[in-house]
Amino acid sequence: MIKFNWFIATLCLGMLSTSGIFAADSKKRKPNIIYVMLDDAGYGDFSEFGSPHVKTPTFDRLCAEGMKFTDHYSGSAVCAPTRCVLMTGLHTGHCRRRDNTAKALLKELSQENGRPLVFLEDEDVTVAEALKEAGYYTAGVGKWALGNPGSTGAPENQGFDYWYGYLDQVHAHDHFPAEIWDGGKMVPVPGNADGKKGTYIPYQQEAKALQLIREHRDQPFFLYMAVTPPHGDYIIPTDDPAFAMYEGIPGGNQVQHYAAMVTRTDQTVGKVMDLLKELGIDEDTIVFYTSDNGPNLPFVKAINSAGGLRGTKRQLYEGGIRAAMAVRWPGEIKAGVSSDFVWDMRDVFPTLCQLADVQAPPHLDGMSVLPTLRGKEQRPRMMHYWEIHSPFQQAVRFGDWKGIRFGTEEPLELYNLEQDRGEAENVADANPGLVRKLEAFLNSSRTESKYFPAKTNRVVRRKKK
Repeated sequence: MIKFNWFIATLCLGMLSTSGIFAADSKKRKPNIIYVMLDDAGYGDFSEFGSPHVKTPTFDRLCAEGMKFTDHYSGSAVCAPTRCVLMTGLHTGHCRRRDNTAKALLKELSQENGRPLVFLEDEDVTVAEALKEAGYYTAGVGKWALGNPGSTGAPENQGFDYWYGYLDQVHAHDHFPAEIWDGGKMVPVPGNADGKKGTYIPYQQEAKALQLIREHRDQPFFLYMAVTPPHGDYIIPTDDPAFAMYEGIPGGNQVQHYAAMVTRTDQTVGKVMDLLKELGIDEDTIVFYTSDNGPNLPFVKAINSAGGLRGTKRQLYEGGIRAAMAVRWPGEIKAGVSSDFVWDMRDVFPTLCQLADVQAPPHLDGMSVLPTLRGKEQRPRMMHYWEIHSPFQQAVRFGDWKGIRFGTEEPLELYNLEQDRGEAENVADANPGLVRKLEAFLNSSRTESKYFPAKTNRVVRRKKK
């Protein structure tokens, strides 16, 4: 079992620190880590990334006071595998959960789990487990999506001391649920009993996040804010001041709710930042702020939520996987820097290990990007890999080149992102040698999974959006 062997080895080695000059200074307090991830907000839904409609002053502030990444990527183009990549440090060719559901074993998994869901197992090692072993208090609020109640994948079985929110991604569609996961069990939400809508759970996520920071300010903590807005149902109380801000926005009432959800969640992050200053732990805390995957089509059409990129959620074109990212750590990350360094969510695990001065597990696909965060030169990964299964797609980024195919025997589409950010012109025919190289990479970059088998043929021929 990977988890057992790695933890025993780590303990026997005395929690060896990450080697190299960029390891955290063990004589100083280990930094608090806050990782904020919105749900379905697009690359173009942040004002710092060019949105003419949606206002995100806190995200903009983090870019101004820290580092803005223009070429950062999600773990996947849909929620559950993204969360699996983030938690395990393995890309979607290797991690356990490679799509929201596993249609290959529909009947078998549905009988076991109620739906064809694949949960984390005991042998999976998560970043929360690594940080907990390093002395961190580990907590999360929002959507987990990697294990339902009673399963090995529940957050408390995967390294979290505390979780508040949703375990099942479908449950997370309801912002007014009758019950919610709170500290290892489902508890009633009295304000939403009998169909009432008295308790808006995103407000509760905010309250819990602030409470957790206050309660654990005297010890290093890892707070994973996997907040649920702006995912559908697209609804926010209409008496929320953020709702009034978007009167007359293109797309009507649904888009008004969506934009208000983004802004209201950005305000939550603002309250977190204010609290860090109030408690005197601002300089001891690194904050990451991003989204889990690309936006849904209605918002691309109405307010350009993909920021001019091709594709949407559930597609491996840039609009489905490129994610806005800001990282702030006063005194450690230079303010006002914009970086085009290419990285993705598998890199979070080793980065947080290096921040915590603990050895990362050797089996990870990711690499620490702490040198880049600290303004040092860093060799980028040669190629980045993604796959998703609804329908089956594979994608690779190699420098400025991007390849995508729908089926292992389908022709590879090739785009030069430097010249063609919107992936409009397929230049595969003009670059046969490069196509062969990228196809070989795609063929070798995945392990077989009985839950998520590779498909030979294109299932659905996607047209350019």
